Amino acid sequence: MAVGRVEGRACIVTGAGSGIGQATAVRLAEEGGRVVCADVNGDSAKQTADSITATGGIAVSFKVDVSDSAQCDALIAHCVKQFGTVDVVVNSAGVNLPGVFHEVPNSIIDKTLDVNVKGTMYCCRAAIPHMLKQGSGSIVNISSVNGLVSEPFLAVYSASKGAVVMLTRGIALDYAKQGIRCNAICPGWVDTPINHAHAKLLGGLEKVYAEIGNFQPIGRPGESREIAHLALFLASEEASFITGSIISADGGMTAQ
Repeated sequence: MAVGRVEGRACIVTGAGSGIGQATAVRLAEEGGRVVCADVNGDSAKQTADSITATGGIAVSFKVDVSDSAQCDALIAHCVKQFGTVDVVVNSAGVNLPGVFHEVPNSIIDKTLDVNVKGTMYCCRAAIPHMLKQGSGSIVNISSVNGLVSEPFLAVYSASKGAVVMLTRGIALDYAKQGIRCNAICPGWVDTPINHAHAKLLGGLEKVYAEIGNFQPIGRPGESREIAHLALFLASEEASFITGSIISADGGMTAQ
């Protein structure tokens, strides 16, 4: 089963309790990674870690609210305590809180930016000193196709994911000569619960999926594991010449 593309490497995945984060944690473990499954829902994080260890992988769980910088520092410290270092960080934790822009309250703006932007910043900032010590590391930020193009009801979400795109490029440039790579994935519509609130505003999930070919030419939603395959590649040495890249995995959405 395993090829060992991240064999023995210490990996952190935020948002590992569900969706793309969960699939990525599992995929890294399948390829030999030692994984810290981190999520704001500690029970979900533990379930992911338990599912990995049940199949012979190596994983631990950690409850973290990435919008709190001290908790992000603690997450990185936990990985170092468990596995001795930090080799890979996949920032998948995120929220999608859609709404009519002029009606969006401060609380939604703050939460979106705190989790999607600051959370990614905090985790990167905490991990990089450890990567600098060893002269290597790979950071994979999960942005969104909405970091490149927007859709109705997603102005705030799109702004946050666009910030992740530019954060990724900036980090890549800052550390390119020091062995640290930083890339971002921009998934299209993937079949995960994070999209359900947006679907409701668009007329319901059934309607969205019936018409998905109108905006996602491949004609279906993506699967979390399909995004996880790409995250694994970017984390591995197979992507050793790739940094600062923003890679769409969107079923052709941005090709139109």
